[in-house]
Parts: sequence; structure tokens; C-alpha cells
Amino acid sequence: MQKETDCIFGLRAVIEAIKAGKQIDRLLIKQGLQGVLYHELMTEVKTHNIVYQIVPIERIELVTHKNHQGVLAWLSVIEYQYIANLLPMIYEKGADPLIIALDGVSDVRNFGAIVRTAECLGAHAIIIPEKGSARITADAVKTSAGALHSFPVCREKSIVRSIEFLKDSGLKVICAAEKSGSLASEVPLTGPAVLILGSEDKGISRELIALSDHQIKIPMTGTIGSLNVSVAAGILLYEMVRQRSV
Repeated sequence: MQKETDCIFGLRAVIEAIKAGKQIDRLLIKQGLQGVLYHELMTEVKTHNIVYQIVPIERIELVTHKNHQGVLAWLSVIEYQYIANLLPMIYEKGADPLIIALDGVSDVRNFGAIVRTAECLGAHAIIIPEKGSARITADAVKTSAGALHSFPVCREKSIVRSIEFLKDSGLKVICAAEKSGSLASEVPLTGPAVLILGSEDKGISRELIALSDHQIKIPMTGTIGSLNVSVAAGILLYEMVRQRSV
């Protein structure tokens, strides 16, 4: 759970943080909150498309009992980007875009490890959804070995629409599959591509699988049926980079 020391609270404090251009990673608002400041807050929230949750007061008081006024927010550790802005810059550099999309990967250490690997192997960005994704905390930054301070992370409202945009922009859509699909070494993975990785419990959503050009898997000979998602990311990214360098 995120800690009191990581957050700001109080209506005016949160409003001023938003007005100052601070990126809000997470916002909790007490059920039934009313008043002039509440309406001012909601105007800012809607203007800046900030994701928020309406929660019982007990949820907020799990974090702090100070004068929170029914509002609790966490500032983003990093500055998020948008893939629609980033992709043209990658093409302008003459590079074949290599993007990673994470569908439901919620463990912060797995997320941090994937970012570290992506940066080391020359990927260009990671896409995560606004909801259902790992929160970027100090633990994630530490696990990434600091890569999160420089590696582009695009937090998008709809990961499905983002993948559709990438596909329309000339990228192959590659889905990582545990059992179905072809061996990664047998599929052409060169050229502009986006690699989609799913959560270990639910995998990749059907909507995203339906958009895929290829489904690839890692050869497994042991008795354990699956790999940690960050390990799988490293193996598949290596294969993509290996094919690009041949």
C-alpha cells in the first residue's frame, strides 16, 4: 500500500498541485463530498483528465487520519508521455519502433524490471493503461535501476485504442502467449513492432489478442507451466533484438 509520506491531502492542496501542472498518479475522493472547493476540484480533474476513485472515508483513513477533507492524491514519480506524440519522433530518427505494452501487469517490481530490460535492449517506450496497472512508486524506480527516470512510459486511457493506433501506424502487433502460438524464434520479429505482455493470472485480453499479427511463445521443458512476466519480457525482447541485428 502507498504510504502517507508519498501523498498529498486536503482539497486546496490537491487543487493547487493540479493547477501547478503536477501529474497526479492516483486520486481518492470521499463518497458524498460536497461544497465549493469540491466542485472546483472536480472541474480541474475533468479539465486535466485525471483518473479518480470515489471511495468510503475508511479507505482514505487507512492511509492518513490527518485533515484530509476527504481528498487524497499521489503525485507521479515520473512524467508520463503519450504514444501518439512519441511515435513520430521515433520514426523521424530513422529507427524501427520497438514498443512494449503491458496489459494488467500490476506488480511494481515486475514493472520496474521490465523497464530496466527494455532500456538495456533498446526498446523505445512502454505503454500502460490508466487503470489496472502497476503504480509507479519508489520501489518500481529502484527495481528499474533508475531507468524510469529516463525511459518513456505512456499511460493511456485505452490500451486497445493505443494498439489500434500503433497497428494503423505500421507496427506489427506481437502477443506473448504461454502455450498457444508459434515459437518466438520461428516468427519474423523485425521491423516496427509492439510486444504485448499480460498479467500472470489473466494473460492478455481477448480484444488485444484479436488485434495481434502474431502470437509467440517461449519453449518450455520444465514442469512449471509459466515464467515470471519480467523474465518472459527479457527473453522475448532479446529474441526481437537478436533478429534485428542479424
